[in-house]
Amino acid sequence: MSRETRGPWSADGEQGAHGAQGARGAEGVRRTRGESGAQAARGPQGEHGGEPRAHLSHRVPDLGALELLLAVARHGSLGAAAREVGITQPAASSRIRSMERQLGVALVDRSPRGSRLTDAGALVTDWARRIVEAAEAFDAGAQALRGRRDSRLRVAASMTIAEYLLPGWLIALRAQRPDTAVSLQAGNSAAVAERLFAGDADVGFVEGLAVPDGLDGVVVAHDRLLVVVAPSHPWARRRGPLDPAELAATPLVLRERGSGTRQVLDAALSGHGGLAQPLLELASTTAVKAAAVSAAGPAVLSELAITEELASRRLVAVPVDGVQLRRDLRAVWPAGHRPTGPARDLLSLTRS
Repeated sequence: MSRETRGPWSADGEQGAHGAQGARGAEGVRRTRGESGAQAARGPQGEHGGEPRAHLSHRVPDLGALELLLAVARHGSLGAAAREVGITQPAASSRIRSMERQLGVALVDRSPRGSRLTDAGALVTDWARRIVEAAEAFDAGAQALRGRRDSRLRVAASMTIAEYLLPGWLIALRAQRPDTAVSLQAGNSAAVAERLFAGDADVGFVEGLAVPDGLDGVVVAHDRLLVVVAPSHPWARRRGPLDPAELAATPLVLRERGSGTRQVLDAALSGHGGLAQPLLELASTTAVKAAAVSAAGPAVLSELAITEELASRRLVAVPVDGVQLRRDLRAVWPAGHRPTGPARDLLSLTRS
């Protein structure tokens, strides 16, 4: 809830209606306004009173100006120093003057014979040298961090993406970054999210209906699920599509709970009585496919995973009316931490 406040002159103004007391109030207003103006000119006071100090970045010259001063000390010439740091001589002169105003001392004596550091300039140059050396150490450390980051890539992916899409993406990444070591952890979509939250993966790929809570993501591909059976199964010879209720009531060979395939199927059939108890519940796409090919029972699989089996008629796709079995395949990462380095390059490859 907001609270309305008034300045001191409001109260004094009300007192002004009462003669001498009003006069005293008006004088209080003048004093208050005068004090406020002086304080505004000085700026806000520090925590313990007295003159506040500006931020360090406002009091210390920037790194480029310090590098220019060091170049002047080395060459004894403002023109040569300007050429070394890659700016014009007028720009160098302007930068030196700006630094002198900032510090409040003269740093360089300029003459037709060249530029010479003043006594104060020589002292500032010694300090500048230490600052620049510290900045170089900082830069070397940052480069080492980037090198360590770029030397490896940890990917977590749900089964279908890991088996049928990532190999091509990783081969393309290898061409771009031959020195990056890549590790791939395959699991269901829930396991991918857990690895990202634990910091065990740099980027993940999931097949569920939406981005898991706590993650950001982007769609990188599309897929659809197909109901498939072995050629000997009665559904392989039926003339019309399956009814959603019939599919829901039939025990199927399925992936485990937590997988993207199972999430999509559960959602699609939730309005038709829900899935029956699975005939088999298996932990990989390859295992589900093998069970379907061996005529264990009907299965629901990604179209990406069964291209060869459909072409060779080892499996037959059975159409289903009235349900949406399409899904988006997503790259995901912890919310607010968009991938960088090799992970960012991998994302670019998936979108191209």
